[in-house]
Amino acid sequence: MLIKGKTQTVGIFGFPVKHSFSPTMHNAAFEKLGLDFVYLPFCVEPDNLPSAVKAIKALSITGVNITVPHKQKVLEFLDKVDSVAEMIGAVNTIHNEQGKLVGYNTDGMGFINSLKEEGQFKPRGKSAFLIGAGGAGHALALMLAKEGIEKLYLTDVIGEKSQTLFKRIKKYFNACSVEIVDFNEKYFSGKIAEVDILLNATPTGMNEGDSSVVKENNLRKDLFVYDVVYNRETALLKSAKQIGAKTLGGLGMLLNQGALAFKIWTGKEAPKELMKEILQKQINNGSRRL
Repeated sequence: MLIKGKTQTVGIFGFPVKHSFSPTMHNAAFEKLGLDFVYLPFCVEPDNLPSAVKAIKALSITGVNITVPHKQKVLEFLDKVDSVAEMIGAVNTIHNEQGKLVGYNTDGMGFINSLKEEGQFKPRGKSAFLIGAGGAGHALALMLAKEGIEKLYLTDVIGEKSQTLFKRIKKYFNACSVEIVDFNEKYFSGKIAEVDILLNATPTGMNEGDSSVVKENNLRKDLFVYDVVYNRETALLKSAKQIGAKTLGGLGMLLNQGALAFKIWTGKEAPKELMKEILQKQINNGSRRL
């Protein structure tokens, strides 16, 4: 890749971020289409987020992805937020549009596209149990509600996050039945037994040796188990597979949200098959997402 004076810069803000899969995926896509872009990882500590966002304008950066732990906090530093990101209450993509920073959320639609295409799961009329009410959890929950999920249970180790997400869902989708469950597995079992799909929207599982967020005896064969973690098969997914449950990891969500961000920045359709191939190679090579 030849970097020139007119090369457009995009990247990702997160903490930590050095093992993100996104740079390799996007740079391969830019090269494939002959686009003069480069994608870089930027390690941004929480206290430095305001100045990092200002630097997007100062350095004429075309756009950035936003990952943990900045997806919700970043909203206050933007000039404009699109309707989907406003509904979700989290931003994962910023576009510098002629000096105006516009926030988008491609996580939500990336998740739904993957859920329907790979998982063959249609949320309408179904029930779900969601673990994790951070930025990713917001995207999953709001999009499930938008797609017609009938019943949704929420839990998070930080109770205030569950409350915030509960209020946001009821604000936009009051017809959706939502219930907060204490973050304690003895309360999980009864609720998980009632639902069609269990979703993990926490980082638990991304590191070797992480335990499952739900014990195997609380899973069942006819439950669909989804995990946003994409860099490895998590203990949760392994346990679910062992009992014959249908499972899906977060690779498809990563791919689809990345393709949507790619189009926002470039105006071009992303080469998804190539991007998927690149992501799978990284997983096969033992890369880790942090």
